[in-house]
Amino acid sequence: MLEQINFVLCGVFLPLVLCLAGIFFIFKLRGFYLLHPLRTLGVIKRSGQGFKPLCVALAGTLGVGNIVGVASAIIMGGAGSVLWMLISALIAMSLKYAEAFLSIKHRRGGGCNHYGGAPYYIADASGKRGFFIGGLFAVLCIINSLSTGTLVQINSVSDLLPNGRLVFGFAFALIIFLIVLGGERRIQAVSSVIIPILTILYLALSLFIIFSNFDGLCVAISKIFSEAFSVKSALSGGVGFGISSAIRYGFTRGLLSNEAGCGTATIAHASSSLSPHSQGCLGIFEVFWDTIVLCFVTALVILIADTGEQNPILLAINSYGKLLGNFGRFFIAFSCILFALATVSCQFYYGSTSLRFLSRSRFAFLAYSAIFFSVCVISAIISSATMWQISDLVVASLAIFNLIFLVVLAKEIK
Repeated sequence: MLEQINFVLCGVFLPLVLCLAGIFFIFKLRGFYLLHPLRTLGVIKRSGQGFKPLCVALAGTLGVGNIVGVASAIIMGGAGSVLWMLISALIAMSLKYAEAFLSIKHRRGGGCNHYGGAPYYIADASGKRGFFIGGLFAVLCIINSLSTGTLVQINSVSDLLPNGRLVFGFAFALIIFLIVLGGERRIQAVSSVIIPILTILYLALSLFIIFSNFDGLCVAISKIFSEAFSVKSALSGGVGFGISSAIRYGFTRGLLSNEAGCGTATIAHASSSLSPHSQGCLGIFEVFWDTIVLCFVTALVILIADTGEQNPILLAINSYGKLLGNFGRFFIAFSCILFALATVSCQFYYGSTSLRFLSRSRFAFLAYSAIFFSVCVISAIISSATMWQISDLVVASLAIFNLIFLVVLAKEIK
């Protein structure tokens, strides 16, 4: 039943809505980031004050989705899903700009204590029913922090220790507890150290593999383009991109990775003291770095190695291991764990901030914390098939809900 719902929602409705909303905002913004990339880069360079919020937003997106999500897309949708992932990212940049812009414009607090995000601009756009409608989105954000933000991350890396999953779950939950105990500032501090160093090392290693295997690179790129439009990529041999597994998994795994249009990263962006436009440009950079750069190099390495493995995290590890030996295996396993730690701690921040919209009761916060750390442990032993089904459903629901209000508030976005 869940698989059939996801087939319609993620395979037909979500790609269509993302494309239409993204193209709408590209025209509304006059495609400035596509036509004037250097000018956009100049705004990003001058936006130093937004570095820590950007690192938190990147921590929320640069998780195992960049490694395991890409591997999963290739397993389920073939090499062609990589091209659709890149196309979805180019379109989604306009959506990330729009939601980051609105998160600044509708944030609460002042000085160094700004907070806000999608629940707040949705509430502001909903008039008298604002608390109820914004509250519905906040509930979805809380569910997302427990499912996609925690379940997917920990379940994926727990495959590294198949005989010690439960112990791994407890250990992971303990480390997350020590990070989030320090509140937003410690989460920002951890993210601003782990994310830049780890992503640069990961990118350097991947580029070394890619340019050391030029023949394999040519074959991989050829495969991406040929399978993106291949009849074989259609599940039922039918019509339209709705039943193309390449497009379905390219869009959904791309969205899982960069979260553009979902409204979740707006919680991190809202804590910035920058102008709406500057923060919006940082949002564009977030999608570019996450999907166009890191997801793409991961996909190329996996396709060059061509190991045939069907478990997503083992496919990634074996691909780097085949081309770099034991060092490659160790580095990717270690990277997955660190990415997961940064992402899960960030998702706790997203979930607790969304809860703040609903209630400021200490009991509610303690109850959410107890559930969150319990899920950290349970995530290590749950079925991976169920995990991806839940994740796809939650992410698609968030995106469709948020996109409706981005369009409603479009006249505010410049």
